[in-house]
Amino acid sequence: MRVRNAHVVTLEKHELEMPELPLERIFYPWGFPLQVRTNSREALRQCGEMWGNFQQHYDAEPLHAEVWVLASDAKECPPAPTYRLIANFWVTVADADNYCVLDMERCESRVVMTQAALNCPLYSQYFLLGMLACCVTTRHTTPIHAACVALNGKGVLLCGESGAGKSTLSYACARAGWTYVSDDATLFMNGGKSREVIGNCHQIRFRPHTAELFPELKGLEITPRAAGKPSIELPTASLAGIHRAETTQADFVVFLNRNWSGPAEIIPYSKDAARKSMRSALHAPRETRLQQYEVIDRLLEIEVLELRYVNLDSAIDRLRVLVTEGK
Repeated sequence: MRVRNAHVVTLEKHELEMPELPLERIFYPWGFPLQVRTNSREALRQCGEMWGNFQQHYDAEPLHAEVWVLASDAKECPPAPTYRLIANFWVTVADADNYCVLDMERCESRVVMTQAALNCPLYSQYFLLGMLACCVTTRHTTPIHAACVALNGKGVLLCGESGAGKSTLSYACARAGWTYVSDDATLFMNGGKSREVIGNCHQIRFRPHTAELFPELKGLEITPRAAGKPSIELPTASLAGIHRAETTQADFVVFLNRNWSGPAEIIPYSKDAARKSMRSALHAPRETRLQQYEVIDRLLEIEVLELRYVNLDSAIDRLRVLVTEGK
């Protein structure tokens, strides 16, 4: 058989030898140990920005992550990556020199990135370094897209899609004397019967228009996001009078509905709808996902409600009645 118009393809040599990783440090995202090995002090510093405020709360074998930072001719931040789930691997690829591979079954992670990417912390932490914690949350917990606040030791999950007002209401509750646990993502321990909530109480993020509601936020710098809308991001330690806790117990699940014109009210919410919403955010391997489904079912044994409101003060008052009187 003859092949017409054949072309000789020359493949460039790909550098397979990676730098040594002489630097090592253990961080505790959400209280779980994560050992990071790298060749870059700046990569360790940025990991410390994300997780340095967390203390160890759980006695577990450290999970392992490796971060290679490569010298290159690139001067600009890489493009936003694409994501793929291939069997048990979560692959994040921006280009040939900036990518992350997570083995979700073995809970090991590897990041390769250029110095140019590392020079853009919003990018590196959001798209690459931040991915290292996914193995931690997958191995030990079930993530729920919800804020969490607590009053008198009773925790309330504030659930809803992006833009539902979770961060705004959680901060408003904290200003009113509640304990702030998390503003957007809440974790639950896998296994057992506990409904212990784990959150990142060290940071809070607002949409810029939220400054119109809270005078202390006016004039603060708006942080451009690597993805999504701009926001105001603050360490909660900088906010006077805010009580914080990394953990609490979940006693109520409340879905937010602020498209309401009357007085704040609480009504029952469909557990089937809640289950579907919570499951949609899970991307773990099948066996782990089945375990996470059990966690969600255990969580939904408590009351699942809808809070209809338009005014923050009335919403807080209604939640206070729920927590103190159970109705």
